[in-house]
Amino acid sequence: MGGSGLQGARERRIRSGGVELRVAELGEPSRPTVVLVHGYPDSKEVWSEVASRLSGRFHVVLYDVRGHGRSTAPSPLRGGFTLEKLTDDFLAVADAVSPGRPVHLVGHDWGSVQGWEFATSARAEGRIASFSSVSGPSLDHFGHWIRRRTRRPTPRAVGQLLSQGAKSWYVYLLHTPVLPELAWRGPLGRRWPGVLERLEGVPAGSYPTASLPQDAAHGAWLYRDNVRARLRRPRPDAHAHAPVQLITPAGDAFLSERLYDDLDRWVPRLTRRTLAAGHWAPRTRPDLLARWIGDFAEAHEPGGPGGSGGERDAGREPAAPPRGAYGRRFGGQLVLVTGAASGIGRATALAFAAAGARVVAVDRDADGAVRTADEARAAGAAGAWAETADVSDEQAMEKLAERVTSEHGVVDVLVNNAGIGLAGSFLDTSPEEWRRVLDVNLWGVVHGCRLFGRRMVERGQGGHIVNTASAAAFLPSRTLPAYSTSKAAVLMLSECLRAEFAGRGIGVSAICPGIVNTGITSTTRFAGADEEEQRRRQRKSAQWYGRRNYPPEKVAEAVLDAVLRDRAVVPVTPEAHGARLLSRLAPKALRGLARLRPPL
Repeated sequence: MGGSGLQGARERRIRSGGVELRVAELGEPSRPTVVLVHGYPDSKEVWSEVASRLSGRFHVVLYDVRGHGRSTAPSPLRGGFTLEKLTDDFLAVADAVSPGRPVHLVGHDWGSVQGWEFATSARAEGRIASFSSVSGPSLDHFGHWIRRRTRRPTPRAVGQLLSQGAKSWYVYLLHTPVLPELAWRGPLGRRWPGVLERLEGVPAGSYPTASLPQDAAHGAWLYRDNVRARLRRPRPDAHAHAPVQLITPAGDAFLSERLYDDLDRWVPRLTRRTLAAGHWAPRTRPDLLARWIGDFAEAHEPGGPGGSGGERDAGREPAAPPRGAYGRRFGGQLVLVTGAASGIGRATALAFAAAGARVVAVDRDADGAVRTADEARAAGAAGAWAETADVSDEQAMEKLAERVTSEHGVVDVLVNNAGIGLAGSFLDTSPEEWRRVLDVNLWGVVHGCRLFGRRMVERGQGGHIVNTASAAAFLPSRTLPAYSTSKAAVLMLSECLRAEFAGRGIGVSAICPGIVNTGITSTTRFAGADEEEQRRRQRKSAQWYGRRNYPPEKVAEAVLDAVLRDRAVVPVTPEAHGARLLSRLAPKALRGLARLRPPL
């Protein structure tokens, strides 16, 4: 077959409008049918990794679009690739592989452009149970999008038009005669897999190339036969007759997210998700795509809990994916948070859970980790699990990384949050106390970054690491030498890792909270103080932090925003912003403040 994920697939030929379509099938035909439609300049094998993951749950169907792969091309080519003829092909395939039963449609790139045509065409109404769109707009919706912005050319509208125009440079070239065919049959066709590897992170050797020059040459007619005509005269009634899941890769070099700003007016039942990936997500993130596609299809299977063809059982309505930027970005992603039993760690785990992520709550407090996992499930997590580990223990962290990876997969977002407090003068702080605070606050972060970061790198699909530092990282203090040193090291480590991982699609952020109302005050040790004095200072510290009353939930919000925006250093609380500013503009004044004795 070509493409390792399609090994063992059943193959058939289906005639449509003078062409012969090659169709591959995986999974049991009795199960709900998912039809995967590829884009340009691909063949059906681009879906192989997604198809293999879906085949255990669905009857998976892939076909080479006319003129691509092993399907024959129309003659003549001009006029043979119109959306109307592509709709004929889809209906012929759907009728053959799923007679009398709607299919779940999935499209990528030009497969998605076609999918929008099918999902808005009256001819296909009743044949589509759901549609998942990846990196491809409706040409009708795109045409209306352009019209609204040219009729009211505000600075923002003009900026959006210019931005998308720059991203669409290749569309203009594909309309030129002969040149695209010559380029694809020449050096571009030979070098294309290497280009995708460098620009998109598509694993070397995983991109199917057998029919690439022919596919790309024929596929130029997709643009020539459709783009200008539809953008000039978009249909006024292009409303979707099926529920739609829009999956937008955040790093798409060809399509702006702004293209979908007006989509709600065209799609009554719309679910939005944002994927941390580039344009070729079927190759770089097949795991997450397969999960989202499968869950959406199951939720909208006719007669099922979210379908439209049968009676719904009370209490079985599927939970809708969380809305908003966080839900679109983190839904279904695997997030691991250390120090998750309380405080900032707990709030962060619950914030990711509310965004629909799968959450692993890690803490040396086993009961606390279990409580956080239970609360995460109640908050909307797609899955939540508790793990017990001491982050300072290298062997325990190695076992944790192995266990999490084997049971849940590679972590998408790692939050190294576990930490302990230590106050007291340098001369009063013992070597044992220094080792303990550095073991947890610094080595715990090193272990997490090394073990989980390496797996992110090896997977080659990007990710994000968040390290909880502190405003103390840039705020010297006569009473926090050990704690401040540990947090300054975390900040510098984060900056170094950000530089090292930048070319691998892995972001690194350092979160630097100031005074936050958490339980760390009750566990902070005071060097050189006896037990009675320890308790007195802990009580006073807790009262001081309580009066400040800055909630950990605001820090959690900053964590999610840092990942969403790929921010490097994030001060949280006014005093943290002030200390950061002073460290840059007036370091001498900051040193003067460091000499003050705190009221404890």
